Amino acid sequence: MTNVLVIKANNRPDGISTKMYDAYMETVKQSENLNVEVYDVFEEDMPYIGQELFSAFGKIQNEESLNEDEQRLMNAKRKAMDAFEKADVLVFAFPLWNLTIPARLQTFIDYVYAAGFTFKYNADGSMAQLMTDKKVILLNARGGVYSAPEAAGMDMSMNYMKTVFGGVFGMEITDEVIIEGHNAMPQDAARIVEEGLESVRESARELNSQFA
Repeated sequence: MTNVLVIKANNRPDGISTKMYDAYMETVKQSENLNVEVYDVFEEDMPYIGQELFSAFGKIQNEESLNEDEQRLMNAKRKAMDAFEKADVLVFAFPLWNLTIPARLQTFIDYVYAAGFTFKYNADGSMAQLMTDKKVILLNARGGVYSAPEAAGMDMSMNYMKTVFGGVFGMEITDEVIIEGHNAMPQDAARIVEEGLESVRESARELNSQFA
């Protein structure tokens, strides 16, 4: 059984990346060979990383008790890491908000972006990737057109996700589906979205067929 973790990173009911998540889930759940779980970053208790984390690390090293805030953060981090580690395939459904990813998705990444977990440092200071066997699928929605050369550098959502998961973590990004331009071109929005959602369904069908 292949474990699939779908990370939902939009809590807007009418958000396009929410529709992408819905379309993907409806299709991928048709497979009997995939164990599909969801990590909804807007439903989980996810305190931001700050001094509490480093204080907790110091206390754990010294075998001291954590305070309530430190324990809450460590529990949240551990839950994300456990879900992440279990997955064979990671599917991210996320929007471009103000040129970047939602803060809660950033927090999820902060939880798993950890030395000794997703990577380690070698004796010479170089980095070794620890989870290169995982596959990643990226489902992204953005209202403007960022695939144009003059705007590509402004997209810090898809570019960032590919840099982290494909670059730093060394995971294989097996599919990317982007719906863009529906806000910039409202006259074509219905067609853009529906064509994009069909590409999302096809991505899910392709995953199903790989493990049929």
